[in-house]
Amino acid sequence: MNTIRQIQELNKRELESAVSTEGSWHADYRDTAYIYIGGLPFDFTEGDVITVFSQFGEPVYINMVRDKETGKSKGFAFLKYEDQRSTDLAVDNLGGATVLGRVLRVDHTRYKRKEGEEEVDNTGWNPKGQGNGDVTEDEEDGGRRKKRRTESESEEERPLLKEEIELAKLVREHDDDDPMKAYMVKQKREEVEEALKKYMKSRNKESKHKHHSKRHRRDRSRDRERSDRRIKAESEEADSRRKERSRRDHSRDRDRRIKPESEELVARHRERSRRDHSRDRRIKRESEEPDSRRKEHSRRDRSRDRRRERSGSRDRRHRD
Repeated sequence: MNTIRQIQELNKRELESAVSTEGSWHADYRDTAYIYIGGLPFDFTEGDVITVFSQFGEPVYINMVRDKETGKSKGFAFLKYEDQRSTDLAVDNLGGATVLGRVLRVDHTRYKRKEGEEEVDNTGWNPKGQGNGDVTEDEEDGGRRKKRRTESESEEERPLLKEEIELAKLVREHDDDDPMKAYMVKQKREEVEEALKKYMKSRNKESKHKHHSKRHRRDRSRDRERSDRRIKAESEEADSRRKERSRRDHSRDRDRRIKPESEELVARHRERSRRDHSRDRRIKRESEEPDSRRKEHSRRDRSRDRRRERSGSRDRRHRD
């Protein structure tokens, strides 16, 4: 969706700025006539894609990517036009279009063919109505199309049976004047039919065995992946438990180590506070003692002065 918005924004800017064809961002892809098509409905066939995209040009090659095991479409494809200018129209007009509830994403691409992949017209599209009789059936395998094998081709690939060789030798070498030749040929043909049935039956068994073996390998691979995921999850859980246990032990050891230290600090603080308090009381007492002495001396001096005054007054009275 971000790519679609970016392309639409680029086109909008070019329209507003009246950018020429040579200055357009499409000019960067003049060397390729391929486009990437994403967001395709999964039940779309190659013919459906060609029908939709042929309105902007003539497609000459299509590679709809399919699953190798199921043969189902993965929802994206690569398409080549006969004229490169058709790619600009397809990108501008079909990018962001909704088809069967899915939003198409169309963009330029530089498609690289796989090794051994021939770039031939595999679309079966003939605008002149002449048809394409060479291609009888499409089989997708990694984006490549193959011609359907005819029965004669399959027979040529199958090795000749011993009965078939004997039948050919009988027809070719036996004397035509022998009245038993027709009967012998008939018997030999029945033997050939029986041999062919046995051969086809054995080949079907082999194909079933291969399919079963492939499915068994796939199941074993899936079970192994599940086992690996389970073992990984268990190991991660064990690691998390071990880390949590280590963290708790570390926290407990730290608390055990900090508690005596804190108690010792509290005791030291209390002892220091007690000493400071005792010192303060001693200093206060020492500071208060000279004051009391001074007061005592002053009191004594005043008492002595009063006595002297009284004695003086008595003496004056006696003299009077």
